Amino acid sequence: MSITVAELLAEPQLGLSLIAGSDGLGNRIAWAHTSDLPRLWEWVTGGEIMMTNGLSIPPDAAGQVELAQALVDAGASGLAIGEKMHAPQLQPEFLDACDRLPLPLINVPYPLPFIAIAHSVAESSLLEESRRLRQTARIYDLLRLAGTAGNHWRNLVAGVASELDSQLFVLDRRCLHPWHPDGESLPSQLARDLEPLIGRASHSAKKFQWHRVGDSHILMMDIPTHPHALLVVLPGSEPHPDAVVLLHAATVLGLELSQTVLALENQRRLGAEFLLQALDGRFGTAEVGSRLADFNIPEEFLLVSMSSDEGRNLANIHLELWRHGFASVCQRRANKLHIVVSTECSDELLRHAVTADVRIGVSTPCTAARVQKALQESLWALGTAGSSTNQLVRYAEGPSWLGLTGYEEGTALVQRLLGPVFEYERGRQPDLILTLKTFLDSQRSWQKTAAALFTHRQTIIYRIRKISELTGLDMTETSTLAQLWFALQIHEAMDLRGPGQP
Repeated sequence: MSITVAELLAEPQLGLSLIAGSDGLGNRIAWAHTSDLPRLWEWVTGGEIMMTNGLSIPPDAAGQVELAQALVDAGASGLAIGEKMHAPQLQPEFLDACDRLPLPLINVPYPLPFIAIAHSVAESSLLEESRRLRQTARIYDLLRLAGTAGNHWRNLVAGVASELDSQLFVLDRRCLHPWHPDGESLPSQLARDLEPLIGRASHSAKKFQWHRVGDSHILMMDIPTHPHALLVVLPGSEPHPDAVVLLHAATVLGLELSQTVLALENQRRLGAEFLLQALDGRFGTAEVGSRLADFNIPEEFLLVSMSSDEGRNLANIHLELWRHGFASVCQRRANKLHIVVSTECSDELLRHAVTADVRIGVSTPCTAARVQKALQESLWALGTAGSSTNQLVRYAEGPSWLGLTGYEEGTALVQRLLGPVFEYERGRQPDLILTLKTFLDSQRSWQKTAAALFTHRQTIIYRIRKISELTGLDMTETSTLAQLWFALQIHEAMDLRGPGQP
């Protein structure tokens, strides 16, 4: 076992003396650390005796009391102050706080070097180091012992928790939900207690810190390589788990999560290939239903379309759904993502899985026989969401879009206005639709349109005249341009191949 504060004080060659905090003499010292920086507690990982020449100690009573409280909250075993150095007058309120908390406050006689204290702590920790190495080896071996069954994650977490004599929770720091669908949820009261602490910690560079909640110490630390993955440790006994062992425990959990994410990524690629072909109509109804079942999608499902100007905001939505217990099949094209997911997936969860800029369109519940129809519905709903203040719109439940109530009306409008142009461009380079879109986006400027398309101004004039000839519409009329703009908006939202392609 590591040395206690009382045992350190008893070493005659050091000549240390206790100033206050006698009730903390049983605190065990994991390490001795020297710092004279402000906010001394930010350098505590748990179990250290902090040594300072006094520059870290505020001169006022309130600041000294805050220092004592913060050190105890961070898990420090004691505070040692160099005598005849730079420490200000220790205020009575500070000494009272050290007695109350308790925080052992130690006087280091001049000119004893701090390194002498560190040597004593290190020498007493040799046996502890051997124990730490054995415990670390056992924790890594849990990756093998946890097995490969469906409850692999739960077995691993339980094994690590038993080794550390602690409760462990692996959470998404943004919402405090379990990071893994088989993970254990935080008790509601503890979640409320930790929420403000996690909010403060997210703005700090420190990734490993003990906090005092009520009468207990709780550790929060990041899981390496996984953004937003947070390990919360509730020790079951004293002394607290060793900081180095805890770092290895987080690494083991991170390795398991990495293996899981790799498997999910492979599943996502297979799902994307299948869904691409299913949406293009290359599979019969029976095969679509069978393949969806292989991906754990129920017979009745939703097709959800999402869009974002930032492609990276669509990258990990399948992981977010998986973490909340929903299998999905995803297929991404340009800035749109199409997802097949259970009808049990709520609007709240879909919003939770994305950033605020992502727009969401949801089809009506459908089966394998209606997968292409469901895509049309989700794209229509997505277009409605994109043109309104609603982040999520369900087909047939949201507001009308451009004065139209459904996909069929939109398709009829596009066909009536732009159908002749699509027919003309069939088998040709789709220059006309692209030119029309660019022309309208450029405020009907011939010069700007020509520059945007890297072509001659006269070519743009010719193409616009050709559109007028094919559609029979007068391109100088404002009403005509408005109708064509509406038709283009609908076509772009519902056309998977992107603007300008028939």
